[in-house]
Amino acid sequence: MDGFTVWLLRHVTDRDALGELARRAAADPDWPEEPDRLKTFTEHVEGGHATPAALQDLTDAWVRYASR
Repeated sequence: MDGFTVWLLRHVTDRDALGELARRAAADPDWPEEPDRLKTFTEHVEGGHATPAALQDLTDAWVRYASR
């Protein structure tokens, strides 16, 4: 099973919030690969002074990833 980052990067061409998050992740050389937990990615995004909307987009993406 692929991790969150691999799954997310499959959505770089999507024209929605998931695609925007995927493009930000693809452009971020420090985007974490693991551990594959929501907390890992939340802490990374928060470290970049993310907006509440960006954090919500991350949470929504995680829910989609986890429910597949």
